[in-house]
Amino acid sequence: MPAFASPTCIGVDPTGGRPPFCYAALDADLRLLALGTGRLADVLAFLAGQHRALVALNAPPRPAHHSGTADPHPPAAPPRRSSAPLRPVEHDLRTRNLPIYLTPARAADAPPWMRRAFALYQRLDELGYRPHPHPEAPRQWLEVPAEAAFTTLLGHTLLPAHRLEGRWQRQILLADAGLGIQDPMRFFEEITRYRLRRGQLPLHLIHTPGELNALVAAYTAWLVLHHPEQVLALGDPATGQAFIPQGQVESAV
Repeated sequence: MPAFASPTCIGVDPTGGRPPFCYAALDADLRLLALGTGRLADVLAFLAGQHRALVALNAPPRPAHHSGTADPHPPAAPPRRSSAPLRPVEHDLRTRNLPIYLTPARAADAPPWMRRAFALYQRLDELGYRPHPHPEAPRQWLEVPAEAAFTTLLGHTLLPAHRLEGRWQRQILLADAGLGIQDPMRFFEEITRYRLRRGQLPLHLIHTPGELNALVAAYTAWLVLHHPEQVLALGDPATGQAFIPQGQVESAV
């Protein structure tokens, strides 16, 4: 990325329900510029308007054995997803005891959220975004496995992402890292006996799992640009890499 640039760091999570995408944007000082949800067209409209940006996606960019050309001798039956070899990125995550998402060899075998991500990556290429690192492109993308990124920030196993305490935990990690987001401890300041009896909890103070994934992806993109020594590159530069914050999780090998 050009040295003079001060790109917007954007995280995108495609694992939501309705709407399926969450995105978050941070400036060079970790101030929150945008936090939103939408469909593919909404995310593309936001990304198309960026002049200089590093976009981090919580998803693989393509099927595990994507080659760009059709296989002249396709198998008679599709392979079982569980028997597909791991991508180098996923192998590196597994050896570090970190969460992985298993990427199938065929897009047709991928879950809906992953197929949405494949479509987004393709459209990013059409918009002129290039894989990071690229010496000239002002708009680039990279892969950030969000759950692995949170795990390395914490240093041990996380609480479940969709439970309230798991969302607190992840938001505390991001707030402690310096992101300009709501302090999750305010949740407790606003709880009263009356509100508990009425079931009126200040849930608006705690981000959703998709928002948290987008935020940690954007934060990792910020680290890549401003503190690359604090980032671990996974996988093979020749076939594709992913990036997570450096952490204290020990390798399994």
